[in-house]
Amino acid sequence: MGNKLYVGGLPYAATESQLSNLFSAHGTVESARVITDKFTGQSRGFGFVEMSTAEEAKAAITALNGSDMDGRQLTVNEAKPQEARSGGGGGGGRFGGGENRGGRSRF
Repeated sequence: MGNKLYVGGLPYAATESQLSNLFSAHGTVESARVITDKFTGQSRGFGFVEMSTAEEAKAAITALNGSDMDGRQLTVNEAKPQEARSGGGGGGGRFGGGENRGGRSRF
């Protein structure tokens, strides 16, 4: 088990320091990040917390998964390793030769 945790269901007003404080009751928090929309800067309602040991991470999952933060139920589990993103989904719909299929318009 890794030390990095996914935290979902965050209140949109939650800050990284609040996230760090919440998890610090269960061990040493190496880092806490709230993920924000890169255009609006608004929280996307989830984040990541890195604990210093796998045991602390496991304790935090046990204690905090399903718990309440400002009226929202948290989902806390082991973060999946980030997969290398494929290069944009294969070029975005360039199948066939253009939009004018079927010949000329009938006017």
